[in-house]
Amino acid sequence: MRRFIAFTLAETLIVMGIIGVVAALTLPNLNSSTGDKEKVAKVKKVYSNMNDAMGRAIAVYGPYNTWFTNDTTPAARATRWGNRVGEFLKISKSCGLNTAGCIASTYKAHKTHQGNPGPGSGSLVGANYYTAVLADGTAISFSNNQIYFDIDGMNKGSSIAGKDIFALNVDSTTGEVTPNGAADSSSSLLTCDCLDNGFAACTAWVVMHDNMDYLKTNNSGQCTNNTSIKLDGTTNTSCK
Repeated sequence: MRRFIAFTLAETLIVMGIIGVVAALTLPNLNSSTGDKEKVAKVKKVYSNMNDAMGRAIAVYGPYNTWFTNDTTPAARATRWGNRVGEFLKISKSCGLNTAGCIASTYKAHKTHQGNPGPGSGSLVGANYYTAVLADGTAISFSNNQIYFDIDGMNKGSSIAGKDIFALNVDSTTGEVTPNGAADSSSSLLTCDCLDNGFAACTAWVVMHDNMDYLKTNNSGQCTNNTSIKLDGTTNTSCK
């Protein structure tokens, strides 16, 4: 008589339970990692597109430092920038100056990884801010040679600097676009303390290190998943 070997119902249920526990422990981390990668890709895409648009605008309108010769106010300069660079961006909606509807009116600053509270909030809409929405949903605001952008758009996300709101600098002479913090040699900026309204070096960190791990640190700057790692922007640039 042939004997058949098989799992009992109890054994099958135990195995399924173990699989469920392991999945419950690992899936949140996988989802978080995937979400961070998507945000990093969006930040780098905006940076690349802004550089391309600025280069095209300069090719058409001449050197950047000649654009604002007749513009005596920040509002006039912001409008000039929006009109010229906007020609080379895929803009789905333009709100212009001091008009809500394109980007959140204010942003919040997240906590620094030393545990110091951020400076509260800052403005993204006003008389000197030119605002618009790109075709991919990214919201932008330009003022005083800085480009602020919300990768989640106006009605999504947390509107927190370093999480979904980032900044780019525009060189006042050449028009070169750089991630905020990239040109600063201060080690405190390179560790992404985000003391400057939550922007300082956050964008540079994302572009340079391909992660947002500065958000995964405790009050001492140590990675919460491995406290033996302390981010310093040079030797340690990831919590992995």
